[in-house]
Amino acid sequence: MLPDLDTIIENFELIDDPHEQLVYVMELGRSLPPMPEAWKSDQNLVRGCESQVWLVVSTEDDGRRLTIVGDSDSHLVKGFVALMVALYSGKSPDQAAKLDGLDLLKQLNFGAHVTSKRSNGVRAMVEKIQRDASRVS
Repeated sequence: MLPDLDTIIENFELIDDPHEQLVYVMELGRSLPPMPEAWKSDQNLVRGCESQVWLVVSTEDDGRRLTIVGDSDSHLVKGFVALMVALYSGKSPDQAAKLDGLDLLKQLNFGAHVTSKRSNGVRAMVEKIQRDASRVS
């Protein structure tokens, strides 16, 4: 089960070693619930990611809270998907529009350890989540 965002941030504060941070990110990816194969469709594919990433954004509570399911064919990228799921799940579509996943990576001190291709991939995930959130609200 994916920990909540506060727990993830607290855990990152305890990890100084960049390699150990990446190991933890991969552990987060393994904690994501499995995505049904039928959802790994072209419609749910995130454009702009080097790895294959799928995100499904829906709402609960009459459109007031987002639910996000994600997966990737890369263990490390799946960890970044988990970070975005933790950041955006449970938020309202309006709150999601104001959040930036790259800010979370900076807060976790990932700036120097994330390649520009990976940050572009995270940016693509954020854009898809925000775009899909505005459609389902």
